[in-house]
Amino acid sequence: MSASRLLPVVIGASFLAPLPAVAATPEAVVRGFLADVRSGRHPDLADQYLASSVRAHQVTSEGEAVVVRTPADYAAHVREFLALYGDFAFEVVECLAADDRVYVRWRQTGRHLASQSGERPTGAPLTDISSAVYRVRGGRIVEYWIQTDRLGMDLQVRRAVAQAAAR
Repeated sequence: MSASRLLPVVIGASFLAPLPAVAATPEAVVRGFLADVRSGRHPDLADQYLASSVRAHQVTSEGEAVVVRTPADYAAHVREFLALYGDFAFEVVECLAADDRVYVRWRQTGRHLASQSGERPTGAPLTDISSAVYRVRGGRIVEYWIQTDRLGMDLQVRRAVAQAAAR
C-alpha cells in the first residue's frame, strides 16, 4: 500500500482520558478515595469518589449514629483532620473487597496540634486506628460504616497533656 492511500487516524482527547469511575471496581474506587481524599492529600477531590449524598454510619458500642455527608462536607471533615493532626501519615493496613463492599483498616499518624476536648495542644505524636466498610454503586461511594478507636486516641491525648504539664 502506498503512503498516499493511508488515511490519517485522529485520536480525540476523550479517547485518551481516564476511564470514568463507573468502569472502576469498587476496590479501585475506595483505594483511590483513600489515597487522594482521606489521606489529606487532595480533600477537594471528594466529589470524584463520593455520591452526592453518602450515609456515614458511626458504629460505636454506645450506639450507632448516621451522618449524611456531601462531598463538600467530607472535604471539610478531612481539613479538620489536617488542622488537628497536621500533615498526617495515612497507611492502609488491610483491604478486602467482595461485590459492592470494601473493608479497609488504616493507621493515621500525626501530631496533637489542636484541641480535641478543650485541652492545650502538645505537639505529641498521635496514632488513630480505624476501619470502615464502604458500599460502592455506579463507581461512587454511597454508604459506609466506620469504627474508630476513640478510647485509644483519648488515652494518648491525656498522656500527652499529662507529660506536657509535668515538664
